[in-house]
Amino acid sequence: MLGTSDPYQVVAGFGIAFLSLVGLWRLIVWVREAPVKPDPWDAGVEQKISGPEATEVCSHCLTEQPPTAWFCKHCGKAVGPYNNLMPFVNVFSEGEVFRNGTTGRFRNRPFIVIGYMLLSLAAYSFFAPIFWFFLLSNLKRPPKERESIEDQNVLS
Repeated sequence: MLGTSDPYQVVAGFGIAFLSLVGLWRLIVWVREAPVKPDPWDAGVEQKISGPEATEVCSHCLTEQPPTAWFCKHCGKAVGPYNNLMPFVNVFSEGEVFRNGTTGRFRNRPFIVIGYMLLSLAAYSFFAPIFWFFLLSNLKRPPKERESIEDQNVLS
């Protein structure tokens, strides 16, 4: 744009750049001046949660867990503090996600289904069509049947 000999294009380019910078500056000011939402926890709840007597619970079945547990003894879900960061335990977390897609309950939304398709293609490109078959067959089930299948998986 600056290599052009037309002075109108040069001025227009500088004008667009200036308006972009002003817009970016206004966005930053607007975000900084936005009202702060109140913290949902008061000081007492925060102290109880971070206290030494607080116990960890499974995010799926709310069973109390010892601090050294990696998997829930009741439902088998990964509950370790760093399970998504450790390569070996991360495989189990990914397995839970894929298992929920084929046998568990999840919100049947196009964005979620596309996410399952892309995640399976990225993680297991050769076996992705097999996963897609089970995912799509799970989508055809009525929601009540999906809940009963998940309840059977939790009890076993």
